[in-house]
Amino acid sequence: MQRILTAAIVATLGFSTSALAQSLTVGVSWSNFQEERWQTDEAAIRAALEAAGATYISSDAQSSSSKQLSDIESLLAQGANALIVLAQDAAAIGPAVQAAADEGIPVVAYDRLIEDSRAFYLTFDNVEVGRMQARAVLEQAPNGNYVMIKGSPTDPNADFLRGGQQEILQDAIDAGDITIVGEAYTDGWLPANAQRNMEQILTAQDNNVDAVVASNDGTAGGVVAALTAQGMDGIPVSGQDGDHAALNRIALGTQTVSVWKDARDLGRAAAEIAVQLAAGTEMADIEGADMWTSPAGTEMVSMFLEPVPVTADNLSVVVDAGWISLEALCQGVSSGPAPCN
Repeated sequence: MQRILTAAIVATLGFSTSALAQSLTVGVSWSNFQEERWQTDEAAIRAALEAAGATYISSDAQSSSSKQLSDIESLLAQGANALIVLAQDAAAIGPAVQAAADEGIPVVAYDRLIEDSRAFYLTFDNVEVGRMQARAVLEQAPNGNYVMIKGSPTDPNADFLRGGQQEILQDAIDAGDITIVGEAYTDGWLPANAQRNMEQILTAQDNNVDAVVASNDGTAGGVVAALTAQGMDGIPVSGQDGDHAALNRIALGTQTVSVWKDARDLGRAAAEIAVQLAAGTEMADIEGADMWTSPAGTEMVSMFLEPVPVTADNLSVVVDAGWISLEALCQGVSSGPAPCN
């Protein structure tokens, strides 16, 4: 039902913007385009803009907050009528929003919070993503030592996720069933940094670890690499994004869950919202938009899409949705869960 509702919102946005987009240019500033996830998002944004008759331009900050500021200046200079910004550093992006506001250019804060009421905040419910991650891991490991591998310290999503995870784990912690023996942020969400953090925690704990709540599929990949090196692959590990490698790990049994946030829906919505804003629609008048108050107290117009936890019990959902091919999902799996059996 939620997938139908999300599709209906996106379809409504598309219907209302197709006549508005002629001659409009939308600039997209990516924080780091090297991650698999963002390439899927970009394809959806491009397709929606092209279908509406708008022009797509973009830049890749390559994990540099200072480069992102200059990138956005360049997008504005190229004539962008609206910006979609995946912020590298939520605290450092402020001058870019101000520069856009000075020129009357609307900004869509894409997937990551930009603490500014002048930006339209579009994302998935990341607190719920954290709950889903912890819930799936706790089901597999109701007792034992837990490690929390968090996201980037410059990304507010890292703490949204961590808050949701704690909500689910708190009762088990209070009961003494589980103990958090290690916790670390992952600079830049980079798998190599997650792997290094996990290796250090394993060393400190003499490998006495029973489960890992990792905050996305990239960090989960680093965690699994560290566990595999110690012969510990197969203990519960969480992730998110529905990366193909992560879904394959679920089929192989080395990752427990990937909370799937269908980037195609998010990308389409971002493109349609950006076009409407560029054409003069007020943020509060966007179909499906609601007011939301950030943890810091900033009231923002926002839209939250619903995620789906994918485990060995429902792997078929991503194949049925055309997110991943059966061959890619089941690569190297000799006898696994459906549909790989």
